[in-house]
Amino acid sequence: MPQHNRLYDDLAWLWPIISPPDEYEEEVAEIISLIQDHTRRESWQEPLTLLDLGCGGGHNDYWLKHTFAVTGVDLSEPMLALARQLNPEVRYLIGDMRSVRLGEMFDVVFIADTIDYMLTEDDLRAAFETAYTHLNPGGVFCTFAEETRERFEQNKTKTIIRKHGDIELTSIDNYYDPDPEDTTYEMTFVYLIREKGQLTMETDHHVMGMFEVATWIELLEEVGFEVEMVEYEETGPVFVGVKSP
Repeated sequence: MPQHNRLYDDLAWLWPIISPPDEYEEEVAEIISLIQDHTRRESWQEPLTLLDLGCGGGHNDYWLKHTFAVTGVDLSEPMLALARQLNPEVRYLIGDMRSVRLGEMFDVVFIADTIDYMLTEDDLRAAFETAYTHLNPGGVFCTFAEETRERFEQNKTKTIIRKHGDIELTSIDNYYDPDPEDTTYEMTFVYLIREKGQLTMETDHHVMGMFEVATWIELLEEVGFEVEMVEYEETGPVFVGVKSP
């Protein structure tokens, strides 16, 4: 993406503190259950292979790897370094979910909240096409929309307080849409980092994509998926697409 997101660069070291891997267990279990419900197991060898596009620091993979043979792809080298440290048994590769082509096929493709960085319908369609291209016939694609036009709350602000060793972290996240007529919104992060009582303040600004639920379904179907949507309060709508056998 053209924007510079510090959380995926010089501030990547904060990610395991902000969002510890242990907190992903329940959410990933729900995703695994959905995938298994749509998997035609009789035609595939175990373990199922899974491509995680936009894998970030590998926190989802920390739980996915117990069920799947995982390959992770991300644009951020600092995030991939964290992922490799957390999951040494997982293969990680650099790549953009809109354009990467690995020349391999997988039983499952998963995109978590990094799909939020698709800023236009063309971006979103391209990510879906990457997923479709890498799926075996009958394969399952799973993704979710943390924010949709229907769910968005203007100026929503979250505060997260963490302690890790000598570091105390307060993270303040603000959601704001300066133009409801386009397909983006802004997330501004303020980090109050206290190390042995000494305060450092850092800020970060991300531009994210936001679409109506109908747009997600329409684009998934255009690419070729048979689509089912499941609504979860925490994650928002989860979309499961099956590639025709």
